[in-house]
Amino acid sequence: MNKDHFLQQLRASLKRLPDAELTDIVQDYEEYFTFGLEEGKSEAEIAASLGSPSQIAKEILADYHLEKVTTSATTGNIFRALWAVIGLGFFNLVIVLGPAIGLAALIFSGWVVGISLLASPLLVLLEVILHPSGFVLFNLFISFVFCGLGYFISLGMLYVTKLAVKGFVRYLNFNASLVKGGLKRDE
Repeated sequence: MNKDHFLQQLRASLKRLPDAELTDIVQDYEEYFTFGLEEGKSEAEIAASLGSPSQIAKEILADYHLEKVTTSATTGNIFRALWAVIGLGFFNLVIVLGPAIGLAALIFSGWVVGISLLASPLLVLLEVILHPSGFVLFNLFISFVFCGLGYFISLGMLYVTKLAVKGFVRYLNFNASLVKGGLKRDE
């Protein structure tokens, strides 16, 4: 593979990046080729030493999306980072997607329980409207207890959701660094 073919494949694989970022990355790889040619290597040797342009692009996209989700943890950014990390390797499909689905299900069920308990007084009022003769003051009292419990569960879920998002982003960063070449320890 020659320099032009390598850079063309790299550009095609990174087309989702902003233009400025794409230009910087391509310039960096052009410099690799320039330095390699000055050392007497052929373009094919340089391209072989760099590796596959598509794998390089997957790693760059994963880094880009992980950096973006670290600065702004929106749902869209989290999903883009999730798919970018999964794209690093097939094995990541099980290792990353499994915990993501489990965590999302746990958070979703917590929010459903909290909101359902918050809505319990409305259900008692609906029962009074539909069956006025069946009104029991005890039901209203219990619904207020459940509403209070739902309030505390919802507050707890707010904290748990923020904590889970931060933790999952750290897990994605850890997994990406592990897949890209192992953990490097500074000792």
